[in-house]
Amino acid sequence: MNEQRRQILEMLAEGKITADEAERLIDAVEREQPESSPRAASRSKARPKYLRVVVNAADDSGGDGSSRINVRVPLQLLRAGVRLTTLVPPQALSKANAELHRAGVPIDLTELKPQHLEDLVDQLDELTVDVDDPDTTVRVFCE
Repeated sequence: MNEQRRQILEMLAEGKITADEAERLIDAVEREQPESSPRAASRSKARPKYLRVVVNAADDSGGDGSSRINVRVPLQLLRAGVRLTTLVPPQALSKANAELHRAGVPIDLTELKPQHLEDLVDQLDELTVDVDDPDTTVRVFCE
């Protein structure tokens, strides 16, 4: 067991961090370390390339009786957009934030950081979307 993993487990045992936090820290440590064996490389997941949102819903408006929405967004586009916000002057970000808030979008562009996007992508494996309609299925995942 390497030193960083041992320290994380000690913090967990002492109650300084939760089990979820320990798992995320261990995953981050494993990502930073180069793969040492072909067996370890086969265990690790490939880095996702797309964010997918798929919605299947029964449609009461007639027609064939169902609707399907399938959105596939390249994660590289999202990563580039987050990096581009660092190039925008603070005054422009303030004005953009004000317009977003006026439109009802609660996003603060000054708080967007590349690591936040990576954390989001990591958490999508465990994402559950609740839908109040039994005839509708929503899936959000990375591939």
